[in-house]
Parts: sequence; C-alpha cells; structure tokens
Amino acid sequence: MLTTAPSTRLGFSPFLQPVDLWENSTIEEVDVVIRAVYRQVLGNPHIMDSERLATAESKLRERTYTVREFVRAVAKSDFYRSRYFEKCAPYRFVELNYKHLLGRAPDTQAELSEHIRRCVESGYDAEIDSYIDSTEYMTNFGDDVVPYYRSAQTQVGESQVSYNRSIALLWGPAEVDSRRKSSRLVQPVATNATSKIVAPKSGGRISPAKDATEKTYKILVTGAKFDCKRRRRSTTEYIVSGSKMTPQIQRINRSSGKIVSITEV
Repeated sequence: MLTTAPSTRLGFSPFLQPVDLWENSTIEEVDVVIRAVYRQVLGNPHIMDSERLATAESKLRERTYTVREFVRAVAKSDFYRSRYFEKCAPYRFVELNYKHLLGRAPDTQAELSEHIRRCVESGYDAEIDSYIDSTEYMTNFGDDVVPYYRSAQTQVGESQVSYNRSIALLWGPAEVDSRRKSSRLVQPVATNATSKIVAPKSGGRISPAKDATEKTYKILVTGAKFDCKRRRRSTTEYIVSGSKMTPQIQRINRSSGKIVSITEV
C-alpha cells in the first residue's frame, strides 16, 4: 500500500509529497517510489534508461534494500556526484544535500561549515552518509519514506527565517537543481539574514523585478478546536498582501495552526 499526504503548495509543488513503501506494495507502487526517489534526490532531472540504477532498483523490488538504502545508492551514484559535487560550488553542494536528503535548507553557518569540513576530511561517501544516517533523517523519513521537501510546509518550532530559506531553494516544477551551480543561501546564512518569499508562476518563478510584496495571497490554515468537549478540525482562510505575509505566518505558527496552501489571488 502506498500513501501520500498533502504538503504546502505555493503554485509549484504538487510533487512535494511524502511517499511510503509498505510490505504489501505492488510492483506498480514500487515503481512510483523509485520515480519519487529519483525526482527528489537527483533534483527533478530527466533520467535516461542508461542512467538508472538497475541493480539498486532490483534490490528495492526484492526488498533487500529499504527505501533509505535506495536513497543512499542514488545519492552516491555517478549521476549525483558529477552534477552536484564535481560541477557545483562547495556551498551549493551542501545546501542541495540538505534539500535532497533532509528536505530542508541549512539553518546556520555552523551546519554548512561542518559538512564542508567533513567532505574535505572524510570524503564524499562520508558526507552523504552523514545525512542518511542522522537522527533527523530517521525521525522524519525512517526506512520506508521517500525524502520530500518537508520545509515547504510550516512546522511547529520552525522559525520564519528557516521557512523563507527553504522556499528560496524552490523554483518551480520544471526547474532542475543542476542548472544552478552557485549557492543561493551562502550570504543569508552567513549573515543570519532572512530571504523574501517570492511566489512562482507556472513553470518557474516570477521575474526578480516583480516583488512579491506587491501581490495578494490566500493562506489556507487548518487547526484543532474543542467544542462541547469534542475535538474538531477547523479551516481558516487569510487574505494578506505579500508585505504582511511574514507576520501573518508567524501568528499562525504561534497558534499551532498548520498552513495547507499559499496561493496568489
């Protein structure tokens, strides 16, 4: 059985959903998992048949590999290494490792520096293993969930700065991560500054000349409330300008609401 769950959508992320593999999953469902791993870990590329990991795919179908081990094989593949390690700047390599393997952007300069140092001192494989063997990975994905960009939806305890940085790494459903070789977050992380949320349009993000603060957005929020000693789910819509989106999201987080979607109106 394969399950999916909704994620925050800003007009470009219908594919940002968790996908589980179960013991009774069909071959067709395993194929869905394989495609989801390639899309997430390899950064939404087009993969030719000759570039697929036939042996690792067979092991996943035979259940001698968990999803986590298949993710590890893909992240250590020549495809990943050539595109993100050999051709990208070091900071870009690390920020994409966070995006592809942990589903978020790096939070601090210390995180970036730690992984760059590990890669230099211990090598490429040790750098990849450090994400997949981490407590954070196991807590969020375990052995059977395909990593997904979980920071595309607000989470309890997540800061607004972290959320904005995570959104800054997303560009659109047609964007391939290997297209950009330089880091997008090295300056805001190093200076502990935030990034503006810029809404995308179909196929990519809007022109940098058009500031998101000029637009209006609908934020759909779900929460829990108690009515006559029974817990009920409530749904609320907020219409805000781009300039007021950050304080509104902060208020939602403080009230433990969960943002379901942010769409331009």
